[in-house]
Amino acid sequence: MNVSNSNGSGPTHLVVFAHGKESGPWGTKITQLAEVAKRRGYAVLSPDYSFTLDPQARVAHLLQLAPRAEQTLVLVGSSMGGYVSAMACAALNPTALFLMAPALYFPGWDEEPEGIPALTSVVHGWQDDIVPPERGQRFATRYRAALHLIDSGHTLNDQLPLLCLLFDDLLRRATEITS
Repeated sequence: MNVSNSNGSGPTHLVVFAHGKESGPWGTKITQLAEVAKRRGYAVLSPDYSFTLDPQARVAHLLQLAPRAEQTLVLVGSSMGGYVSAMACAALNPTALFLMAPALYFPGWDEEPEGIPALTSVVHGWQDDIVPPERGQRFATRYRAALHLIDSGHTLNDQLPLLCLLFDDLLRRATEITS
């Protein structure tokens, strides 16, 4: 899963996705968002976490992969993947973080993430019946992140064009920061 240039160093710009508890590495959202990233010149990595339902084991897996970029590293997570991406920030030091319905503050995995970048966006559905929107609001308030509460449920799949627009804008700003 190593993403590197021909000289062995990391790509200039890299997006690393973390899928949700019951989805996979190339589900609907990730596939669409990966296309947005590629159009912006980003390499993409979407590890498969389906070998475990333990969120801490998923974080450990991401940290073991140790993704790096020469200029811009962006972490993206959906649901439990949002937890994984947020918890990996302290070690990976990303330029930006994009969270969709992040499964934060659940009993047993409710610790506060550290190292959250200033450029962070949270998208959450008002009708989310899996992860209450208040969790995304709490995180956004704590880290002064952009918060987009939209008319959708947990998967946000009915709002893909909007997700792509929000993600594209985040990538544009992340590239500007590091250029």
